[in-house]
Amino acid sequence: MRVCRMDVHNAKQRSFNMSQIRNRDTKPEMIVRKLAFALGFRYRLHRKDLPGKPDMVFAGAKKVVFVHGCYWHMHDCKYGRVVPKTNAEFWQTKRQSNVDRDVRDQTALAALGWQVLIVWECETRDVEALGERLSKFLGRGEVEKVEVESVVVETTHL
Repeated sequence: MRVCRMDVHNAKQRSFNMSQIRNRDTKPEMIVRKLAFALGFRYRLHRKDLPGKPDMVFAGAKKVVFVHGCYWHMHDCKYGRVVPKTNAEFWQTKRQSNVDRDVRDQTALAALGWQVLIVWECETRDVEALGERLSKFLGRGEVEKVEVESVVVETTHL
């Protein structure tokens, strides 16, 4: 028999906590943005006229980048496989709807001729590998050394 745990916060506190979770300018997104800028790439943010409002839009190359949180978008890593202890069915449905929306948006972007790169939150821990991946996606072969310290943003919440 499984015992359900009650939430440790009251409804008002839980609502406040959830309201503080951002969908823009997150630490992983800022890492990717600073890295792309340091590599010499220029971009636009969250274009509303494109499906899914991509985090970064490289219009000249017709390429977009989404920075996904591993938990919220169910990445196949230790952060994305977490199962909530309370209200698990609700959160599973919520997270699955995010994944379904991601697929819909990526399909629509491809139909419009855009190339899509997904950067996962866990990938932002290895800035050098991420820089190589971004450069390859955006059309530069070899990556010159970038001052990594200027790009790293603290990600202790992971």
